[in-house]
Amino acid sequence: MNEPLIVAVDGGNSKTDVLLLRVDGTVLASVRGAGSSPHQLGLGPALQVVDDLIDRAWLAGGLAPRNGDRAAVAAVFMAGADLPSEEIALADAVTAQGWAMQNHVANDVFAVLWAATGTGHGVAVTVGAGVNCVGASPSGRRAWFPALGEITGDWGGGPDIGMAALGAGVRSEDGRGAPTALARAVASYFGFATALEVAVAIHQGSLDAARVVELPPLVVSAAEEGDAEALAIMRRQGSEVTRLAVAALRQLGMEDAPVQIALGGSVLASSRSILLDDIATSIRAEAPKAQTSLCTTRPVVGAALAGLSLAGADAGADARLGAWLDEGTVGGIA
Repeated sequence: MNEPLIVAVDGGNSKTDVLLLRVDGTVLASVRGAGSSPHQLGLGPALQVVDDLIDRAWLAGGLAPRNGDRAAVAAVFMAGADLPSEEIALADAVTAQGWAMQNHVANDVFAVLWAATGTGHGVAVTVGAGVNCVGASPSGRRAWFPALGEITGDWGGGPDIGMAALGAGVRSEDGRGAPTALARAVASYFGFATALEVAVAIHQGSLDAARVVELPPLVVSAAEEGDAEALAIMRRQGSEVTRLAVAALRQLGMEDAPVQIALGGSVLASSRSILLDDIATSIRAEAPKAQTSLCTTRPVVGAALAGLSLAGADAGADARLGAWLDEGTVGGIA
């Protein structure tokens, strides 16, 4: 292998994306595989998932089998690198893999930040199966949160919204809560007559409690139709996003700076019509120069932009990567 290459990795809980591209921004391959979170699989098995995908990308890019060949740069963003010690352990393990001569390793939310800003500077909040927030300033200062779930005070991920919907439905049925369309919607979704039957099925083990993560779209739909209980759940979630973003800005000392706030993740993407304006307004009340936007670009593209930056690529490389996105090949996953 003579030409310098970049390996870009977005390793999530449910899927892993890998891009292989030249330093001039030309994308050679886009591959997707299973999740690679070290929290779920363990560090070794998680990196094996990534290693297999890099091999696939090498072949999909029309190159000979890798056989120990190394890229110039590997930009690896993975779920589960929440604590500084976890990020260090992941960085050491990635270096030991020998994927590239230079490595950049960080939590996967930083990939969203790169995808939204192209510079890696600003704040990103993601809401999917969980909720997390990171930030980085041009000076190199970083903001982060442990993002360990309920034990660190987190609320607003898919399971939280789903459980709130189920609880609102049960309370509506037994008279403790206000009437809500969520009762019928949640029951119908799981094939039961009442929300209480859903709760009992979870209690007795005939329905996996983890499936409440499937319910946020129902909450969004009910909120869009004006259901008060659904709106209350979504507004609470919006408040949590706002608090994370503002806290990150304070950690960075950027409350008064013009800064981008990138929102990402499946839950925020599905609730844009309800929450985005309210979140942006709430953030501006405490950080007047902040600009909030929804990032719909695949995070692995952010990893690629980080890799190009580390490789010292020029603006033409970023433009070439952007052209690849504009051509619609973003969906072309091998």
